[in-house]
Amino acid sequence: MPALSFNRNDKPSLGVEIELQLVDSRSYALSSSIEDVLNRIPSELEANVKPELMQSYLEINTGICDTVGCVREDLLQTLTALTRVTDDLGLKLFWSATHPFSSWRRQQITVNDRYYQLVELMQDVARRLVTFGLHVHVGVESGDKAVMVCDRMLRHLPLLLALSSNSPFWEGRPTGLHSNRSKIMEGLPTAGLPVQMRNWSEYTWLVNHLVDTGFINTIREIWWDIRPHHNFGTVEIRVCDVPKNLNHVLAITAMVQSLVTAISHEIDEGTYQSEYHPMMVAQNKWRATRFGAHAQLVDSDDYSQRSVQEATDRLVDRLLPIAEQLDCVQELETCRQLPTESGAQQQLALYEETLSRRKVVERMIVDNAWQDSPEEEPSTV
Repeated sequence: MPALSFNRNDKPSLGVEIELQLVDSRSYALSSSIEDVLNRIPSELEANVKPELMQSYLEINTGICDTVGCVREDLLQTLTALTRVTDDLGLKLFWSATHPFSSWRRQQITVNDRYYQLVELMQDVARRLVTFGLHVHVGVESGDKAVMVCDRMLRHLPLLLALSSNSPFWEGRPTGLHSNRSKIMEGLPTAGLPVQMRNWSEYTWLVNHLVDTGFINTIREIWWDIRPHHNFGTVEIRVCDVPKNLNHVLAITAMVQSLVTAISHEIDEGTYQSEYHPMMVAQNKWRATRFGAHAQLVDSDDYSQRSVQEATDRLVDRLLPIAEQLDCVQELETCRQLPTESGAQQQLALYEETLSRRKVVERMIVDNAWQDSPEEEPSTV
């Protein structure tokens, strides 16, 4: 079996991917317009804006960034150019992890052989993937360390999901969940919480086994909530809903970068990894999926239950020295605000106020237009 070569990073560099919805500016329904958008994107940004499985959404990728501040500048540059394009086309960008009323049954698959193969293999499980996430890459030195970081990060994934929860609607109705996206993603056979692995060799064996037996076509079809990425030399955290605005993206990115760096230091220092049962993580992920920022999460160390607010405050306090080294204290401190400002809570409150799913989309776009982004004019994103 071929070996997977891990491209090492000597510092915790960042790469951020956000998936955004293309909606019609009058109806606020999903619009299968990705080709029109891509045809108008400035050539210098072609690598930053990419199509996804369905024609009604796109992915924005940053370049390699050293700091969260660099991520902000990168995303603002792309969003500024992209918004000009979408405005000209009568489109808006909607920051939500599911759409409040557009059905997955009406979405068109992007013209791409890989996507057609995926849908042929997965059928409706793939067709239902009209969901939108935030992915954060953090550089690490080796494949073995990437696997160890993934294992130690597992206990923190439910908190990240709770803080980003932004998908309470599906097929035109409230689901009762704050992150319905997470349950849709779990329909894939290689999504959700990863299996626990001991080292890079075991991960390489597993990937090759899945490909050789025809279970997946490529390594890109492993969609775990967290995974090593050998080409980029990173740990990629994929559990999050796309948050409701750019400031929330930056706050969560700061928490992820600080966490991975702290865990990396612990590994280097030989810190003992305390045992915890995988069911503890699964239980907390369900709580985050169901209740979002209102969840009570079980601490893996003493089994006490803590609110998302308390768990966030404790983690931010712990990570502040690391954040100071990484120059992201301000963004990390913003995480303290997220438990009372989640997208799911805002969507549900807007629906209760207006009784209109269309108004939910419209108001979310207006109310979360690049909130508090310094030195930028307000936009319609």
